[in-house]
Amino acid sequence: MDLVSRVKNILIDPVNEWRVIDGESGDGGTLLKNYVAVLAAIPAVCGFIGSMMIGGRIFTGLIGAIVGYLLTFFGVYVLAVIVYALAPSFAARKDFPSALKLVVYAATASWVAGIFSLIPAIAILSLLLGLYSLYLLYLGIPVLMRAPADKALVYTIVVVVCAAVVWILIGTIPAMLLLGPRF
Repeated sequence: MDLVSRVKNILIDPVNEWRVIDGESGDGGTLLKNYVAVLAAIPAVCGFIGSMMIGGRIFTGLIGAIVGYLLTFFGVYVLAVIVYALAPSFAARKDFPSALKLVVYAATASWVAGIFSLIPAIAILSLLLGLYSLYLLYLGIPVLMRAPADKALVYTIVVVVCAAVVWILIGTIPAMLLLGPRF
């Protein structure tokens, strides 16, 4: 499936799209190269342009965008490992390719919502619309990880808490690199 169709389908008809995704291979290299690399660039590029509109420093903003973009790949992988590792605790299937597909495709809404970072005054919409990714995760867990319906919500909540910790830690790395120690 082409990128545009996948994005449209996961955002508009996620219930059916998760079934389609479940039948596909979960080749990590292909997912990272053909999906994450493209979509994760949206918030990085738009955030950089938006920060330049309000007087940001070009070098600092560019380094921050690049580091943040690269750390997104690390974050996706770490979250997939977490989803995979937690699976037995929720009577779910322990399958890494499925965990990776789940994390990658559930993040679609967040990455697409990054377009709002172009205009700093409405950048908060990126966060608000990015919350749809949590719903996508909830819908995908029973399909891809085969979590029983009665455990899917708790599995989702645990993954979301872990994701929040991972993204907070990842988000501090570019800031620490750019701002340096403050003594």
